[in-house]
Amino acid sequence: MTVAVAAALAPAGARADVLHATYRVSLVGLPIGAANLNAELSPKSYSIQADAKVTGLARLFANAQGASAGAGRIVAGHVSPSTFATIAASSNMTRTIRMALAGNAVKGVDIAPPFEDKPDRVPLGPHDEQDVVDPVGAFVFPAPTSGPIMSPAACNRKIPIFDGYTRFDIDLTYVGERSVKAKGYDGPVVVCAFRYVPISGHRRDRPATKFMADNKDLEVWLAPIESDHILFPFRVSARTMIGTTVIEALEFRVEEE
Repeated sequence: MTVAVAAALAPAGARADVLHATYRVSLVGLPIGAANLNAELSPKSYSIQADAKVTGLARLFANAQGASAGAGRIVAGHVSPSTFATIAASSNMTRTIRMALAGNAVKGVDIAPPFEDKPDRVPLGPHDEQDVVDPVGAFVFPAPTSGPIMSPAACNRKIPIFDGYTRFDIDLTYVGERSVKAKGYDGPVVVCAFRYVPISGHRRDRPATKFMADNKDLEVWLAPIESDHILFPFRVSARTMIGTTVIEALEFRVEEE
């Protein structure tokens, strides 16, 4: 599935480093999934491919897997995506979303099969597909243009995201620093709290939407990749309606290309 998605994406330019990351996904401390990510990174560009699947006993309840890919540039300390694609498969359906962007504006979206429209869906506004990044581009955190890479400024930002169907903001605030250890990385991370702010495309009356909009137990840890002057998620934790989900790196290894 990763190959199929990656084939739809054009490379974003020259690279400096390759990040290989493997993440464990757990729910209330129990392993439920795994994710693999490969990212070609430089101070001016990125290209990311990732896949995830449900594992272990969780497969008895949901046999799901997916893959995503995205590419773009880093311009004046901001992510400027060019392509995004994702495919999600379950026992009931497979859906693919492809999106082209330029200048942080959406130029085209293809969703197959399309989502069924619901009467409580908040319609997209006239500017909701402008000044945005895609969900893959949102993984890339350009470091502050001045000062140390590990600082409150690494967190204190708003990420406007459009995923092809819904538009939302992720508001981050600085919490502190911690030390982590995984295969390939042993060092500090910046800890950011974040909030989910739905803008449009979501279902207004859906309980999960209201729960996440009110959720104050959301956190991401960012590890620095100093040679490319960016930070990248090492750990994400989120309280959900059925317990806390944690996605944490078991391997976080950067190699020069």
